[in-house]
Amino acid sequence: MQTEFANSHNERDTLDWDDLRVALAVAEAGSLSGAAQRLGVQHSTVLRRLDALERGLGARLFERRRQGYVPTEAGELMAAQAREMRPAIADLQRRLQGRDLELQGTLRLTTAFVAMLYLLPEALAEFRRRHPRIAVEVHENSALVDMSHRDADVALRMSQRVPEHLVGRRLGTLRMRVYARRGAPGLPQDLTPLDRLCADYPWIGFDSERRSRFYDRWMLDHVPPERVALRLDLLHPAVAMARTGLGLALLPTLVEGHEPELLPVSEVLDEVSTPVWLLTHPDLRHTGRVRAFLQDVGGLLEQRLARAP
Repeated sequence: MQTEFANSHNERDTLDWDDLRVALAVAEAGSLSGAAQRLGVQHSTVLRRLDALERGLGARLFERRRQGYVPTEAGELMAAQAREMRPAIADLQRRLQGRDLELQGTLRLTTAFVAMLYLLPEALAEFRRRHPRIAVEVHENSALVDMSHRDADVALRMSQRVPEHLVGRRLGTLRMRVYARRGAPGLPQDLTPLDRLCADYPWIGFDSERRSRFYDRWMLDHVPPERVALRLDLLHPAVAMARTGLGLALLPTLVEGHEPELLPVSEVLDEVSTPVWLLTHPDLRHTGRVRAFLQDVGGLLEQRLARAP
């Protein structure tokens, strides 16, 4: 019975890209679970496939140690070969997909979680109604993934600058302001000068050592460390903590209408407002489903951002 796993060495004498991909994923992750996450399969699938591959080759590719899977000399050789081949395989996949003009298939979108909560839902639902044969997979990632490796087809990003090798469109601006829990004791309940907000009230803060994100930089430059009651690593947990009344939070104005417990206590802060982009790789921009997504979802998001306070 034919399966998805490698056949024995007696049944075939060649390797395919999937063999190399499995070996590379295990080598880079150092574990079966990490490799499974990279490949988007079950842990047991990687184990069975690796066992079958080693049987077929008649060689041990990894030493199973307590700290993880360590490549043998043969495993290093296979991983190195896969690393060399990966850019060419990804390029071929992009070029083949770029010729696909049908409005069907799978489209992978990567975005920050806060965008999935407050910006994308209605647009994705409408896109599905317009194009029922296109299956959208959304992956949360606050960093811009390597789209040249086909980790995603489209990326929605909030940033002042985006890589020059990507193409797409600027959708508008993500506006930010300060919010407090409605009725919370000790927190302002109406518009308050920014210097008073920063000096006189507790805050929900972010990473004290990080300046790579626009909201990290603003917080470090404006809010004294002693005023920070709690630090978080992302925007969406800050929404949850702001609801408790623990402190003020710098949040996108998109939360208004979704979070009735929160009310704005500052004007829109132009210095921390940030462009929003919908991006893809140049090889994919003429693909039917990617072109439709950029046009339809991009247009809906432009309208949504324009309506935000």
